[in-house]
Amino acid sequence: MTTTENVVLVHGAFVDGSGWHGVYDDLVRDGFRVRIVQNPTVSLDDDVAATRRVLDALDGPAVLVGHSYGGVVISEIGTHPNVAALVYVAAFAPDRGESAGTLIADPPPGAPAPPILPAREGFLCLDRDRFHAAFAADMSARSAAFMADAQVPWGVGALAGAVTEPAWRHRPSWYLVATEDRMIPPPAQRAMAERAGSFVVEAIGSHAVHVSQPAAVAQLIRQSAVR
Repeated sequence: MTTTENVVLVHGAFVDGSGWHGVYDDLVRDGFRVRIVQNPTVSLDDDVAATRRVLDALDGPAVLVGHSYGGVVISEIGTHPNVAALVYVAAFAPDRGESAGTLIADPPPGAPAPPILPAREGFLCLDRDRFHAAFAADMSARSAAFMADAQVPWGVGALAGAVTEPAWRHRPSWYLVATEDRMIPPPAQRAMAERAGSFVVEAIGSHAVHVSQPAAVAQLIRQSAVR
């Protein structure tokens, strides 16, 4: 058996790469070489380019990990020759021609609607007063308030960016379902994971499960790294 020693982490919408800090610490303690992509979330093309630059600079294969909208990014760039495996963390896993926008357009019956405010100057934000309940319900009110006030606006171009050839058709994939997610409904997560043929684990956590439960996320990444 061999272990893929490189890990590349791709954040989602409304946040930045600092949310991976706990996962980073956990993996680095085990000897993994971890890189975090600071994708601008303005357009899918820009985010794919930012991720490609990180992958190009690696000295060998990597596990490519995406949270939330980051799943769209890794689905598009994940056929890069330095990608050995994909890990989706409460993430979108689009098929050909799908985008984050198309995947949230028809939610499962009874699913909560993400509190996305109307676009301003081409960017989206979440309602600050509803951020805690929707995005980070298993975190403290103080931590969630900081995340709400530190939001990175999400470009409507990124929301609409469609995947051309999904990498999960060409790379093995793993998926962590956040069972209490109120941004991407858990039934939708399970359906995307099944369609992708992913190995699935579940964690009782919010959409911010990578922040609130970094050990569970890091453990799944370790599993994906071993062949």
